[in-house]
Parts: sequence; C-alpha cells; structure tokens
Amino acid sequence: MSRADRTEQLRQWYASRSPIGSQKLEPVAGDASFRRYFRVAHDGLSVILCDAPPQTEKNAEFVALAGALADAGLRVPAVLQADLEQGFLALEDLGDQTLLPLLTAQTVDGYYSDALGMLQDLALADAANFSLLPYDRAHLCREMALFPEWFCQGLLGLDMPSDVVGDFAALESLLCDRALAQTQVVVHRDFHARNLMLLADGALATIDFQDAVLGPLTYDPVSLLKDCYLRWPDDQVRQWALKHREDLAARGVVVPEPKAFLMDFDFMGLQRHIKVLGIFARLYLRDGKPGYLQDLPRVMGYVQSTLKSYPAVPALAAFAAWFDRQILPAAQQHDWFHESG
Repeated sequence: MSRADRTEQLRQWYASRSPIGSQKLEPVAGDASFRRYFRVAHDGLSVILCDAPPQTEKNAEFVALAGALADAGLRVPAVLQADLEQGFLALEDLGDQTLLPLLTAQTVDGYYSDALGMLQDLALADAANFSLLPYDRAHLCREMALFPEWFCQGLLGLDMPSDVVGDFAALESLLCDRALAQTQVVVHRDFHARNLMLLADGALATIDFQDAVLGPLTYDPVSLLKDCYLRWPDDQVRQWALKHREDLAARGVVVPEPKAFLMDFDFMGLQRHIKVLGIFARLYLRDGKPGYLQDLPRVMGYVQSTLKSYPAVPALAAFAAWFDRQILPAAQQHDWFHESG
C-alpha cells in the first residue's frame, strides 16, 4: 500500500468516528521512526492522527504507557481512539512548540528544573503499574554493538582490530556493570528537548515514550542534560546533575554520594552516546535520513569528553586512545564533520 493510500485509509478511519467530512489531513513534523503524524480539526477541536504501522511500531505499549505515565503525574498526550490492528491512533493535540528552540542561557534553568521534576516523579512511580521490560545487560550490549557495526564499519569504513575489540568489550562490561548497579526506575528512554512540549499553560509534556523500560536512575537525566541536539558547558551540566541528586534524595529516592552519582551519570551518558553514534549512522545508511549526520560531531564530543575525564580508568583510557587515533581522523574526512562546542 502506498503512503498516500495509507493516509487516506487513516482519514477514513477517523472520519467514520468523528464528523470531519471530506477535509484533508495536514502533515505534522515526525521523528526518527516510521510513524507519521497529521492534524485535523472538527467542532472546535484539534486532533493529532498517527499512522503507526503495527509491523514496526509499539502501539500497544504506547497506549498502555500513556495511561500509566499520566497516573504517575506526567503530562502526556491523551489517547482518544486507537485501532491497534491497523496501527491508527487519535491523540490529544499538544501543539507544535517543542522545548529545544526555547532553550537559551536565560531560560534553560527554569525549563530544566521543570523537566527534572518530571523525572523525579517518574523515579517515584510504582513500577508495578507499568508493564516494562528490564534494561538488562543483553539490551545494553545490543545497543552498544550498533557502534562498531553502523558507525565504525558502516559509516567510516573502519574495522576494529582484535586488540580494540577487547578494549571495547572491557568498556562495554564496565558501563553495563555501572548501569545495572544503579537504582532501577521507570525510564522514558528518549527524554530530551525534542520530546518535550511546552503547553499553552506553561507546563511541560513528554511524547515518544513507547520504548520505556525499567532501568538506571541516571539514564533519563543524562538524556536531557547531555542532549544529542545541543550542548551546555560541562560545569553547568554537573551542577544540574548534582542538584537533581539532592532533589531525588529529598524525596526519598536511594542515591549514592555525589562523586559516585556523577560517575554513574557520566558512564551512563557514555553508553548512550556510543549507542547514538550507531543509531544516527543507521538512520542515514539504512533509512535514508541524512539530517542526523550533523549531530554526530556533537555526540562524538560527548564521548571524547567523558573518556578524557577518567584517565585513571583503564577501560576508558584504552578505548580513548583508539578513538583519538582512528575514529576522529576518519570522521574528519567526511563533509558532515565540524568542530562541535
């Protein structure tokens, strides 16, 4: 079925349930998945229709999580109607204002305080109310495997030599150990400024939560504070992270002492950014989405910064040497590379 036919099928599906007549659906900017979004208005109400092919998208999970997250106190789009068999959803329209373009040196503290408050609510949520898979070692390792396959070999044309394979395995083991030793909470897993919406009343809402898991306490905070789409000074990020730790502790969440919390935070970020290098390369090579290439240098910068912050950790030091010797020069040969602050 063509995309146009699929769009018409979605329109007819919603028209059979609501009085929209023959009006067309207006496309809305989408994301990195196979989902497509459209806006339609009727009776003074604006609704977002989502075409989410059931072969690729987690529609049942999205619907269930929308309810559970709302019960936990987070603002999410309400699911108005759903046809899981066809992969059609009608969602509350939260508007078009994502948080990313609103973040400036003057506004970021307030917005991040609100966003981290949402994550504190999530950390306190009863996981029994969510049907979540654990973010286990196998899952974490599968993610990191995207780096050698798609970024190194696929995008840069580099194969890991045998000694680096061993170094990478040691790094992978260390990062997984640190992640699994953390307090395990409900994790959104894609909590960043592109997936936060500013509503008309000034509140923040979150979207794109269908991949939620039960996982490490620092995963969502590092997704927000070490965002792949913008970067703040390292000292400021550490201050935000430590304030978040204090707020979690004040609300009764078990957290380690500050130095250990920051190491958990940094190592979790390193796991995520190594994974993201593979994901962004795959989005380009497999899915034909070149827009993510421009973000690769920033993500590489995060990786390098964290590796160099822990020179006394052998697993990080060994991988850092190869990253600087091979990965960085290879990346610099590509048109998408630029120096990222």
